[in-house]
Parts: sequence; C-alpha cells; structure tokens
Amino acid sequence: MNAGEQGLRQGLLEWTLLLLLVALWGSAFLLVRVALDAFTPAAVTAGRLLVGAGVMLLVLLLSGRRVPASARVWAFFLAIAVIGNALPFFLIAWGQVSIPSGLTGILMAVMPLVVLLLAHFFVAGEQLTGRRVAGFLLGFLGVVALTGPEAAAALRGRDAALLSQLAVLGGAVCYGIAAIVARRGPRLHPVVVAAPVLSVGAILTGLWLAAGGALDGADAVTHQPVTLWPALAMAALGALSTGLATVVYFTLVHRAGPTFLSLINYLIPVWAVVLGALALGERLPPRAFAALGLILAGVVIARGQSRRGSATA
Repeated sequence: MNAGEQGLRQGLLEWTLLLLLVALWGSAFLLVRVALDAFTPAAVTAGRLLVGAGVMLLVLLLSGRRVPASARVWAFFLAIAVIGNALPFFLIAWGQVSIPSGLTGILMAVMPLVVLLLAHFFVAGEQLTGRRVAGFLLGFLGVVALTGPEAAAALRGRDAALLSQLAVLGGAVCYGIAAIVARRGPRLHPVVVAAPVLSVGAILTGLWLAAGGALDGADAVTHQPVTLWPALAMAALGALSTGLATVVYFTLVHRAGPTFLSLINYLIPVWAVVLGALALGERLPPRAFAALGLILAGVVIARGQSRRGSATA
C-alpha cells in the first residue's frame, strides 16, 4: 500500500466487494454470449447501456448530487461514453458471436498492459521501467499464443476467428485509452461521472441502432424470436454487470483504493473461463490456458512497481 492509500480499509467487507465485482464483470462475457442467441451485437450494446443508465440515474437521484453544466465536462462524458462504453461493448459483443466467452475473458486480460504502455506517454510519473517492459512483452507473447494459429489460418482464407479475437482486443485497447482519458479528466464524484456517461452511451447506441435498422431495412434488434434466457441475460447484463458493477466499483475505490482494486485484473479472466466451462460447456484448447498464464504473469510482473490499476468488462 502506498502513502496515498494509508488509512484505507481492506477488511472482510472490502474483500467481499472485490469478489462481488469479479463476479459481476467476469459474468458479463457469459451474459453477452447468451443474449447473442436472440439479440444482435448492436442491440446487446444498446440494451446493457440503457438498463445500466437507469440504475445509475436512480443512484444519482438518491444521492442528491448535481451534474455540472460545463461544456468541458460534458465533452469528457461524451469521450468516455464512446471510448469506454459504446465502442468496446460493441466490439466485444461482435467478437463473441464467433468465439467462446472464456476466450473473451482471457483476451480482455491484456487491458492493464495496454494502460501500462499508454500511461508511459500520457500520465506523469508512470514511465516504463525494465520490469514493466518485461511484463508487457510477456503478456504480448500470451496474445500471440492465442491468436497465432488463427492468424496462420487467415493467410489461408479462414479469418473469422481471427477477426473476432482482434475485435475483442480492440475493446481492451478502448478500455485502456478510456482509463487514460479518465485519469486526465476533471475531478468529479464517481456517481456524477457514471450516470451521465452511461446515459450518453445509451442515447448514442440507441440512435445508432435505430439508424441501422432504417438504412438496411432489417431488424437491427433481433435475429430470431426472443426467448426467456436471452431476455434475462440482457436484463442481468445491464442491471448487474453494467449498472450495479459501476456502483460497486466506485464504492471499492473509495474504501480500499485502486491498488487493492488492481487484484481484479488477475481474477476476472479465471472467473470467465470457469463460468463459460460450467454454464455453457465451453472447452478451450490447451494453448488458451498457456496463454492465460503468460498474460497474467505479465500483468503481475508489470504491476509489481505500479501504484494504480483498474479493470472493466
């Protein structure tokens, strides 16, 4: 624990909140996979943001806090809504059409390594060290181990799995960029940021969904009749993995600090793999687990000297 986190609590409640957040964010990949059985990737994106925004607006109303009217603040909200929510949510959902939820969780484990690299250029005091470079390279080897066979197949004309994995990696990069933007943004109470950001994201994706259906004349929301499980998955994805998770995240940041929260980076991929295997019967190839080991080892090594960290799904 660094000097800036002295006095922050890390007792039973904080550990409970951390594990709850792992469950909420780690389950998002499973819920997206189930929702995609009936909904399009664009509809999953818009739906989770709409429900999540509703949860956060209620929290904001109950808190009695007000959102600033500054144009600069709202430009910040817009940037985070696009880079940190709408775009990565869509890329991940689109990618999960073709790859298992457990593999998605593994690919998302590179997010803290993306933050590590970007922070060197854009965050004061976060320069790369030899240890951090070693961790980044080890994590990169893990990504190569995952995507290598698909990359080779793409050269022979079979590129669906590779494109899906690249889409998920693109989502991880978006999360990394959003983390840097958030660090450099205005200092506001977390609830005051989360509610408008999710609301702006819901509005933008809703308009995009409507425009997409109008332009191509197809159903932009569903690709087959909606049954019980996809509907429940969509509701849980928005209310739990997006809305409630945001509340738990900011509560944990205030109580225990970001260094303690960084433990989540090591736990979410494991949760996603186990849940995908138990709930959906997913079977990943042995190289996926070897890649997971390389990525997590890279994160551990790189963050050994890091004082801050974050994660999302």
